[in-house]
Amino acid sequence: MTRQIFLDTETTGLEAAQGHRVIEIACVEMVSRRLTKRNFHSYLNPEREIDPGAQQVHGISIDFLADKPKFSAIAAEFLDYIADAELVIHNASFDVGFLNAELARVKRPPIEVVNGRDDKRLITDTWKMAREQYPGKKNSLNALCERFEIDNSARTLHGALLDAALLADVYLALTRGQDSLDIGLGTPGGSAAKRAAKVATVRPPNLRVQRANPDEIAGHEAMVESLQKASGGKAVWAELSDTPTDAGS
Repeated sequence: MTRQIFLDTETTGLEAAQGHRVIEIACVEMVSRRLTKRNFHSYLNPEREIDPGAQQVHGISIDFLADKPKFSAIAAEFLDYIADAELVIHNASFDVGFLNAELARVKRPPIEVVNGRDDKRLITDTWKMAREQYPGKKNSLNALCERFEIDNSARTLHGALLDAALLADVYLALTRGQDSLDIGLGTPGGSAAKRAAKVATVRPPNLRVQRANPDEIAGHEAMVESLQKASGGKAVWAELSDTPTDAGS
């Protein structure tokens, strides 16, 4: 079972190193590529002013945040929620940098951006994924929503919860091919069998089946035998025929 958390934050500014703080954290949970609706969301009191430029982006005011909890109050719950999950973030270095600055303030270990290691948290950066798939194109969240025809009309301002939900849709679109990797060649019950079963279920009940008569069967077998001889015993039809043929006969 694969548990993924789509994470986004809003902040008071652009530089965690300059003391800017997280003011909103949102996480959307997906298990085995299905949204669970078991999400995590919290606004936070940053204990500092919000840059005017940042407020124009997300529309969150310091007055609105005055009665919201501080990061220290939700840190344990947040860390428990993301435990043992893969984090999926758009431009991960930004969000993780801010979260690690917050974690350092409350003396918690950082979230490490190390992919593919059993002893480290797996973090997938959808911005990097998009750049690899669509080099030279715009790969912002808005641009990807437009590319994949995902409705983002409600995104008049940036909001962590909405953006995390949109990111989940974008991720599914970016990884759409993974839904059909099980081709099941030569495997009973594989996708070929499933396709055959699907075709059978939509066959009209009154479909007339025209079976070959003895002369047609004999003609077919003669053709298969000639193909088998001409190909040196490699004719595919011979493998599917009920009557084995011998290339040396």
